[in-house]
Amino acid sequence: MSGPEGRADEPGAARAEEFPPDGGGGHRASGHDTVPRPPAMSLPPKASTPAATGSNGIGNGAGASTSAPNGTGPAGPPSNGTVLSGSGSGGIALNGAPANGAGLTGTGPAGDGPSGAPPNGAGPNGAGLGGDASGRTAPSGATATETRSNGSGPSGGATGVIVPNGAPVDEDGLNGAGLNGAAASDGARPNGAEVAGSPAQASARGEAGGMDWDRAVELIEAADEVCLACHIAPDGDALGSMLALAQALHALGKRCLASFGEPFAVPAILRFLPGQEFLVEPARMPAAPALMISLDAAGQARLGTLAEAAGRAEALIVVDHHASNVGFGGVRLVDPDAAATAVLVEELIRRLGVPLDGDIAQGLYAGLASDTGSFKYPCTTPEVHDLAGRLLTAGVRPEAVSRELWDRAPFGYLQVLAGALARARLERDAAGGHGLVWTTIARSDREARDVPYDQLEGVIDQLRRTDEAEVAVVLKENDRGEWYVSTRAKGAVDVGRACVELGGGGHRTAAAFTMGGEPAWIIDRLRAALREPGPDEE
Repeated sequence: MSGPEGRADEPGAARAEEFPPDGGGGHRASGHDTVPRPPAMSLPPKASTPAATGSNGIGNGAGASTSAPNGTGPAGPPSNGTVLSGSGSGGIALNGAPANGAGLTGTGPAGDGPSGAPPNGAGPNGAGLGGDASGRTAPSGATATETRSNGSGPSGGATGVIVPNGAPVDEDGLNGAGLNGAAASDGARPNGAEVAGSPAQASARGEAGGMDWDRAVELIEAADEVCLACHIAPDGDALGSMLALAQALHALGKRCLASFGEPFAVPAILRFLPGQEFLVEPARMPAAPALMISLDAAGQARLGTLAEAAGRAEALIVVDHHASNVGFGGVRLVDPDAAATAVLVEELIRRLGVPLDGDIAQGLYAGLASDTGSFKYPCTTPEVHDLAGRLLTAGVRPEAVSRELWDRAPFGYLQVLAGALARARLERDAAGGHGLVWTTIARSDREARDVPYDQLEGVIDQLRRTDEAEVAVVLKENDRGEWYVSTRAKGAVDVGRACVELGGGGHRTAAAFTMGGEPAWIIDRLRAALREPGPDEE
């Protein structure tokens, strides 16, 4: 959830929460519509730091200009009259005196931040520029309230996500995952001041976008063992991407352990995915891995019981595409514009020099198909179709994947769906007059039909077809009696903003949160959050 409308990450009001499953790939089959299921988990045998690079853009939280190639660029007036101008070979220097008398006097070479340190670390209004090694700024104290595109996000913010006062809300509703409590050992200092080498927030792919591809490849190539972790209750993008990468690492001769936090159970609709022999229970993961890779998790707390191991890892690579990523980890391959984490994993596998085979491709196709809604969501770009074509060439059978993801369910699910649709309510004036349709599925509803919680993901896809409603919402009661609230929008309303306000997260058109209480009270709070327009909705 695994792109603007991938599966929404499931944040909790004050704790981690599970995601419903969301699809996968499969083995190349012959003569069957379904995909053969792999054998039970068994561990494969063991086989025998440059600085991050990025664009020359710089953001100081106050509207600073972006430098152009060769050090030329338009001046931009940030706060208190500070003027940035392009100078040097791709570097930026402050040629005016900012507030508090702090000025940057040096220029940096291409890819470097400003080489002159401001006195006492104070920039305009005490925000501190402190250029990092990849041409971005790392705020060191005061935090702006929103990110800038194509530059670094202030104090742990992610591109396109509003971060209130340096205390970004983790997807699980936890304020201590790497920021304001510094649960992560690599990615943040207390009180929202990030270390140098802060997360890549630029939307462009590759080194020019600020992602640490070279460093990630270097760490992997030097490792004997690599531990992989995806978010709890994984969906198709999380599990498919992780298992695809596990198989690629095994092809390189690496010992590979893959897991996710409790409850450790592969969702029923994903049990056909290849590579599950690399899965181990979270208790079998090293307490302090030498190298750990986090996949499809926007916050460290989303790793559940593996979050502590991630915090103790000697090196932590974060691969993710969520706009609400809080900026944890030491090496970040984070692109909010990517349609799925699988897109980034495929790029990493390519850079590692591992050719795609059928099983690796099927895991990646699982993530890509899941988070693009079978290639119908707005995140489906020409590049997405190009990637899908390469995966099909490698041996993926799309009809088999589609059957596993969307075209099979127990009979009891049809009865649960019928009840949910019968209870649906349409509110034409809600969501700023764009319309809201919503329903509930209590735990007793599915227990009466012997339907597991992870079978309920498709209900919202039926609800979102309603012509009269921009926003669709399904409240699903989990086994702990909490309500997981899935939201979808068609583009006019930012449900991600509303879910962040309620302690959750996700994307603009697909987001979620978890909350206790009565459904009527929860929908009242969501209705109020949707009533307030975001900056792009007025």
